[in-house]
Amino acid sequence: MSSTSTAFTLHDGDLPDGLDLGPVVAVDTETMGLNPHRDRLCLVQLSAGDGRAHLVQIRQTAPMAAAGSVRYAPAPNLARLMADTRVTKLMHFARFDVAVLQHALGITVAPVICTKIAARLVRTFTDRHGLAALCRDLLGVEISKQQQTSDWGADTLTPEQIAYAASDVLHLHALWNRLEPLLEREGRRELAQACFDFLPARGQLDLLGYETPDIFSHRSV
Repeated sequence: MSSTSTAFTLHDGDLPDGLDLGPVVAVDTETMGLNPHRDRLCLVQLSAGDGRAHLVQIRQTAPMAAAGSVRYAPAPNLARLMADTRVTKLMHFARFDVAVLQHALGITVAPVICTKIAARLVRTFTDRHGLAALCRDLLGVEISKQQQTSDWGADTLTPEQIAYAASDVLHLHALWNRLEPLLEREGRRELAQACFDFLPARGQLDLLGYETPDIFSHRSV
């Protein structure tokens, strides 16, 4: 079942059959927290860069037991798209989203572009690399983060939650179109691509518990 407005389409459980979002799709996720083993994936937002967002509410097959992990209802169309190597997934802070999607869907999410990594490589004159700051500085667009910590596990999302979730993917194509030339100008496009290519493995390392301490860190536990 899907419900539609002028800016978004809300899908229950999975993307519809036959939906084509093009060769580059913006992707974001909303979860119950920051631990993918404990906190379930609730919503996946996607956009083809056409000013519309597709929001998929992810369902679980049963309430999670106290010591168990989340069991998700199948979302084959979404999983197929996220694993399709012909479709580039455009994200902001892809490290988290890739790990969450790989854990929930049992796939490898690739190829990936991360606007946060791109911003950190070229905007070294600032520490403002959040999505809201980048949209403001590079696009002149104000987006609200007010609903970021709201309850995404609710059966029915509020209009404010939906507007917030949609805004997180509607500007990623335009943002990448501004950041990629800066990477080229600064001679860091190939380095950025190497970082992007590593993201599926980085997500898997995080899921295996190598986030703290980082496997690349000299520090021992």
